[in-house]
Amino acid sequence: MDKVVSKDGTEVAYDVTGSGPGLVLVAGAFTGRAYFAEYAEALASSFTVVAYDRRGRGDSGDTAPYAVEREWEDLDAVRSATDARFACAFSSGVMVLLQAGLPFEKQAIVEPPFRVEGAPPAPERYLERLREYVAAGNPGGAAELFMVEAVGQPREVVEQIRQTPMWAGLEAMAPTLVYDALQMRDSAVPVELLASTAVPTLGLYSNASPEWMQRSVQEAVAALPQGSVEGHDGTFHTLPPETLARVLTGYFIGA
Repeated sequence: MDKVVSKDGTEVAYDVTGSGPGLVLVAGAFTGRAYFAEYAEALASSFTVVAYDRRGRGDSGDTAPYAVEREWEDLDAVRSATDARFACAFSSGVMVLLQAGLPFEKQAIVEPPFRVEGAPPAPERYLERLREYVAAGNPGGAAELFMVEAVGQPREVVEQIRQTPMWAGLEAMAPTLVYDALQMRDSAVPVELLASTAVPTLGLYSNASPEWMQRSVQEAVAALPQGSVEGHDGTFHTLPPETLARVLTGYFIGA
């Protein structure tokens, strides 16, 4: 593990794996750099893979007060420290990458959860309720709200997860759900932001994801000046590491 100091003094932890041109992986909600272990292994033969903990997660700091811009600065600090040429962002992490507007040579986005036609309605008072749970010292309530109402997991499944050792880790990360909600703005496709994105961008989705999620990627790419989109076999909201490695290698370095 390495650390870099972001613009506001926050330490950001990251791992480096493999060799080749640098590729930063940007996590979505409820995930840290450990989530990328299998992806880093699959990508390591083609890239120097950089997986980092977004602020408030894992081994990274979390300087108050939070502002969305601080996460853009964190990504820039990681990029500068590692000389990364490429980036790939997942789920709500896509908005960190897009809004940061950094000079990557190319980038990829994987299933940003923009609420296009056909998407389930956003949970009522979602951001406010997350903040209320966090302020009340109830991170478990925030975690359950995200998992049941935002993601759509059955409540009984969440109750089972509560009984496992992983629940403590989810509770520790739960305050950052507020950060992802703020990064996502109103969750609509950010057409103006996308239209101003100069970096060539590949949009990716799993053919097993709901149609609205696939459409979210397609509509986002349609707004990009230099965008392309591909669907591949996978599972819900996830592409297999080997598939992602093959696709990103071809897109970023043409091999």
